[in-house]
Amino acid sequence: MSNKLKNMGLIGLGMVAGVAASFQFSAFAQKELDSPLPLDELRQLADVYGLIKTDYVEPVNDKKLLSEAISGMVASLDPHSVYLDQSAFREMRESVAGRFVGLGIEVAMEDGYVKIVSPIEDSPAYRVGIKPGDLITRIDSTPVKGMTLDEAIKKMRGKPGSKVTLTIARRGDDKPWVVPVTREEVHVKSVKARMVEPGYAWLRISQFQEETVEELAKQASALYAQNPNIKGLVLDLRNDPGGLLPSAIGVSTAFLPQNEEIVSTKGQLPDSNATYYGRREYYATRSGDPLAKLPAALKTVPMVVLVNTGSASASEIVAGALQDYKRAIVMGSTTFGKGSVQTLRQLSADTAVKLTTARYYTPKGRSIQATGIVPDMMVDETPNGDGLNALRVRESDLDHHLSSETSKSDPASGPKRHELEEDQRALAMLKDHKPLEFGGKDDFQLAQAINHFKGLPVKLAKVEADDLKPASAVSGDVKPVPGTQTKPPELKGAPTK
Repeated sequence: MSNKLKNMGLIGLGMVAGVAASFQFSAFAQKELDSPLPLDELRQLADVYGLIKTDYVEPVNDKKLLSEAISGMVASLDPHSVYLDQSAFREMRESVAGRFVGLGIEVAMEDGYVKIVSPIEDSPAYRVGIKPGDLITRIDSTPVKGMTLDEAIKKMRGKPGSKVTLTIARRGDDKPWVVPVTREEVHVKSVKARMVEPGYAWLRISQFQEETVEELAKQASALYAQNPNIKGLVLDLRNDPGGLLPSAIGVSTAFLPQNEEIVSTKGQLPDSNATYYGRREYYATRSGDPLAKLPAALKTVPMVVLVNTGSASASEIVAGALQDYKRAIVMGSTTFGKGSVQTLRQLSADTAVKLTTARYYTPKGRSIQATGIVPDMMVDETPNGDGLNALRVRESDLDHHLSSETSKSDPASGPKRHELEEDQRALAMLKDHKPLEFGGKDDFQLAQAINHFKGLPVKLAKVEADDLKPASAVSGDVKPVPGTQTKPPELKGAPTK
């Protein structure tokens, strides 16, 4: 898989990793150690600390040195465990609430530059015209080349109302352009909904936040008030990086019968081994049960769930549960594969450790970790291929990622068939890449979902369509029965359901 988008971040969200975790908040708890502390290694650590203090070329602040030691120790475990200092802890809390100060752009490192993956709608970056695929070459006249992603992110953060000047290079333009952007508090609205056409609804969740379940209930109720006879509903989870576990449980419960198992977790601590059901105590807020007055038709309306490589964590929990119960057809590309639980352990009033404590499993016991959710219908982002989505990394591409535990060799970890060919095709497409507006008139995958509801041919991903049986499906068109949850022909090489 291409490493072009390996290091990702969200400006203002305060996350160096581009995939948000499904958090569980917990008071500090520790399992009693089964073995004594390794005194020799601890003594060696103290010796190194002493050497730095006495021999390093210039004085080093004690707090900084120890914080970096803790940070390195936690970060070495897996890509999602991290030590949160005062600044990172504050920003993490802001991001969970869906509010933050920044520019409103999701970024990655590419060839030493900061690449725009996606601007958040109605954010400062969005309003000044920054687009996916743009490269930031300078930040306030300082060259980006040579910076780490974290350093670049820190330079773009600041107080509300303050300005940062970005130098942008864009494919097809002869000269870079310089644009000042004013930082502001951005509120990410996590749920959108509208009628795509009479009888067919689109409901998008961009991130699982504290208010997502309430927003979902309001939007779904409004849809049915507008059109009581909805014949098909598309739940759009593309590029949804995850968020809060209770929100994922609540969203799943909105479409499933009460009390069904949604997800389970397994880890070392007793409280890491749990099963979560579609019950009020697992998702309800202080204000009551936001799902109590949902239209009853929401439990039975035919559904398609759209996912892609950017769908991770909490969005994979929802897609996996709806797929296991055959409540919806999952369509798109194989998801990211972040199936691990991060628990926040507070160390002090303003510092914490976000530690991986368990793995997630779907209701049928399938591990999400490093495998992801394989769609029932593989459909590319565009009629000509998967575009930018084909260049994104997955959990299995990250250094020292956790295995799925169900297999020593994860299906998603090895070389992928036609990998080089697909990367080359995607890179060629990016030369003329036009930003995709999810839910817009040119949304190819959404159009295929509507075709599925209507019983019209669905254009499958070409590589996958060539593998389908019987031979009559080789053309890439599958004609499902409208309004049913019938699964299309099984794909070769797909993990056993």
